[in-house]
Amino acid sequence: MMNEKTKKMPPSVDEWLKEAKNDPEALQEGMYLVHNGTVRQTPKAMVRQGLDDGSLVTGMEFFYDAEMVDAAIAKTHQMDGIFHVRVWLNEGHLELGDDIMYVLIGGDIRPHVIDALQSLVETIKTKCVTEIEKR
Repeated sequence: MMNEKTKKMPPSVDEWLKEAKNDPEALQEGMYLVHNGTVRQTPKAMVRQGLDDGSLVTGMEFFYDAEMVDAAIAKTHQMDGIFHVRVWLNEGHLELGDDIMYVLIGGDIRPHVIDALQSLVETIKTKCVTEIEKR
């Protein structure tokens, strides 16, 4: 486990895009999408299910299984029209507003890129990470 002093620095999305566009496969790509998840004050149960117990989130403990994330990335690379996939995940104790994750998807057309981003973020959030909201 990491403590808050070793919290990861978020990546530069500008650098990620520059690297993606310099890749030889970039000539096949017509769209890039970036997802940036952050720690919010509103509990997940309230946002997703409308369950309001009156509490607010004050932070989060966040951990992930690197092998499962790598497998999810590899599966995303196999999707139709997807040529670029990059993921960064934070770890440890996170404060409100901290970055949880960045995901960059590059592909040929909008429907392919949107589907790949949705699928990868859903897989990461439901199968690869542990999020414990602190209240």
